[in-house]
Amino acid sequence: MSHNELETQLLRLGRQARKAANSLRLASVDIRQKAILAMAARVRERANDIEAANKLDMKAAKERGLSSAMLDRLWLDPMRIEAVAASLEDVAALPDPIGHEDERWTQPNGLTFAKVRTPIGVIGMIYESRPNVTADAASLCIKSANACILRGGSEAVRSNTAIHKAITQGLLDVGLPETCVQYVPTTDREAVGHMLAGLGGAIDLIIPRGGKGLVARVQQDARVPVLAHLEGRNHTYIHKDANPDMARKIIVNAKMRRTGICGSTETMLLDEDALHMLPSLVSALQEAGCKIKGDERARGAINGIDLANEADFQTEYLDAVLNIKIVDDIDAALTHIAKYGSNHTDAIVTDNTAASEKFLASVDSAIVMHNASTQYADGGEFGFGAEIGIATGRLHARGPVGAQHLTSYKYHVLGNGQVRP
Repeated sequence: MSHNELETQLLRLGRQARKAANSLRLASVDIRQKAILAMAARVRERANDIEAANKLDMKAAKERGLSSAMLDRLWLDPMRIEAVAASLEDVAALPDPIGHEDERWTQPNGLTFAKVRTPIGVIGMIYESRPNVTADAASLCIKSANACILRGGSEAVRSNTAIHKAITQGLLDVGLPETCVQYVPTTDREAVGHMLAGLGGAIDLIIPRGGKGLVARVQQDARVPVLAHLEGRNHTYIHKDANPDMARKIIVNAKMRRTGICGSTETMLLDEDALHMLPSLVSALQEAGCKIKGDERARGAINGIDLANEADFQTEYLDAVLNIKIVDDIDAALTHIAKYGSNHTDAIVTDNTAASEKFLASVDSAIVMHNASTQYADGGEFGFGAEIGIATGRLHARGPVGAQHLTSYKYHVLGNGQVRP
């Protein structure tokens, strides 16, 4: 496809999305809920087709030599496809965010002001690897009455296309335009550039979800607002007053439950005064199949582990590899997180209330946890039904981005004849 043909095609997607967004803005909550339930039904109905498409993607990905973490993100089986359908149903059951009054007040002159939630409009989603994002993004956008244009990675094109077919059939089942959710039908990277330019003013917000390179490009080149999902260089800090059994259970889960998700812990910090816990922690991690890298103090306590260097502490492994750093105290732990963290998710394990309160107040990440696994950094676990990403910036939304976060607001001003003097 030539440059001009691609541009024409994408501008057409933009115009169609804008028109669909106007339809969604006026669609009732009942219609939008029924649409998402119909999507879930169509995903189940087409489960065999989706799985067959995914097998082709997996075969191609293995031939390309994709990492085990990338393969895990890409892989779909009947259980994961059912989880996609169930997630759609969870989103359908959420309260409607549109029309919700955040606050209402009346001024002395009798004017009443109401801050009311409205759709953003058209959302462009650029993502890699995980085909379930196709369904998550579609359902959250429909729930929040936004049209969306989806551009998935080339490694998942067959899986994404199969899921998108189910999604659009669900829209048609309830009388909504299939253009409410559009999928960019090309793997040409030039398509990303057109989306970042805004498709002639059609796109109101871009959400990137993928590797550091993708997010960096989007943030650098986008000419529309961006809601960024950056890498998860997450930390679990084992404080000197941690319960040893709890610490062991949490760190094994935080690292090894699923190593390829952004909520996985990449570095464990351990107080010098808790060094006696290290052999048990390392043993449990190694039994679970984790490779350990440690700083000099950790290597002095545990034989046979590799040295963790500066680059390691700046790496999101998304694999069964964990850094360990021994710190003098909580202040040293906070300093390390401020330097090497990515403002995603960080946790402290301790029975010391003062230490936990200091950690929660001091760590400037989107999600800060006490005595819990970082693997809970997930919109479903937060009760959001699903997420469109974990926002690590400081404006508009932070943490898991659910339907309620894909809204803007306007003010309703209600009078009874007032004129301004």
